[in-house]
Amino acid sequence: MSDMGKASRAGHDVVIVGAGIVGLATAHKLQQAGRKVTLIDRSGIATETSSGNAGGLAFSDVMPLASAGMLGKVPKWLLDPLGPLTIPPAYFLPILPWLYRFWRAGLPDRMEASIAAQSALMRLAKVEMDALVAACDLSGMVMPDGVLELYESEAELTASEPGWRRRAEEGIAYEHVRGERLAELQPGLSPRLVAGTFVPSWESVTDPYLFAKAIGDNVLARGAKFIQAKLVAARPTEDGVHLTLKDGTELAANHLVIATGAWSHTMAGMLGDDIPLETERGYNTTLPVGAFDLKRQLTFGGHGFVISNLSTGVRIGGAVELGGLKLKPNYARADAMLKKAAMFLPGLKTEGGTQWMGFRPSLPDSLPAIGVSSASPRIIYAFGHGHLGLTQSAGTGALVTDLVLGRGPQFDLSPFSPQRF
Repeated sequence: MSDMGKASRAGHDVVIVGAGIVGLATAHKLQQAGRKVTLIDRSGIATETSSGNAGGLAFSDVMPLASAGMLGKVPKWLLDPLGPLTIPPAYFLPILPWLYRFWRAGLPDRMEASIAAQSALMRLAKVEMDALVAACDLSGMVMPDGVLELYESEAELTASEPGWRRRAEEGIAYEHVRGERLAELQPGLSPRLVAGTFVPSWESVTDPYLFAKAIGDNVLARGAKFIQAKLVAARPTEDGVHLTLKDGTELAANHLVIATGAWSHTMAGMLGDDIPLETERGYNTTLPVGAFDLKRQLTFGGHGFVISNLSTGVRIGGAVELGGLKLKPNYARADAMLKKAAMFLPGLKTEGGTQWMGFRPSLPDSLPAIGVSSASPRIIYAFGHGHLGLTQSAGTGALVTDLVLGRGPQFDLSPFSPQRF
């Protein structure tokens, strides 16, 4: 093993900043490799975006957001302030450079490269998630029910077909359904939903917060330390990284992993890496258990939201608000999705819901940043997963562990390079 792979004898071995699902899965993998882990998070374990997502293990989602089909919908969506995509007027100028990169990511050659890279990560993510679930004895929290994407017209289904054919080339099975088969997969749908696409390989967790917390409990039980604090500075040293917390505490670490989601680019910028991470603000409403007899997660691509069947309730959420980290929440967006859900599921009981807003860390090409900092190979980035943080968490943890141990990656990581922009 190289010197980089040896555990530090003083201070902390591997410090992971960010105790969300990516940080927790990484911590678990590092522990399996014999490393000692310290988690640092300003608010707690799995308390932010990892607590309120839709709970999907979306291994079939290999298409970048900047696909031709998506780009064609953007102008119409932007005209609706409560629609699937909105940009507050005051934020439009600051986000223009990101939007330009997003548009370029949808060019045919770039999109194909993105699909190939995403597919490679998804294959690893599936294997590693299965191993993580087994190691933490969490099989009872994973539902192999598949997902059903729904369409209001045959034209909408036809428009989606190129994306499904491209997924098939990556070995992803799907089934277009109508009539009795559609009703069998999900009874009680509105007749305005005329067709669907069923993906059997899709899985969901019973509750994303409880799932992440269970991994956190396992990591802590195996000796990980947890510090609730905010990291304000990191400086490479000859044999590691020097860290400064907001309260003035200083720490020494052999390696540093930055996995703070939508806040990660700030620290990366301090270390000399200008990474165009943008914040997709997502909203949801979680209705009480029994609000609808949901058989599996339902996806409404034309409206940008999903309905998830959780052990803690029925969650209706999604949509994208590109508004940064400081704008106040606009819960009218959650209300709008709830009204649409009631229209598509006539028997849905809409009372007693709890609203939530979280930040998805997104890069223009829909690929995360996984790799070393330009400041030091002992500083590793693991962020920017967009809608796929839960899905790709275990795979990311395996790749980060390879980097910490100084061993070769399991596939070409150049598409995920933090410096690719």
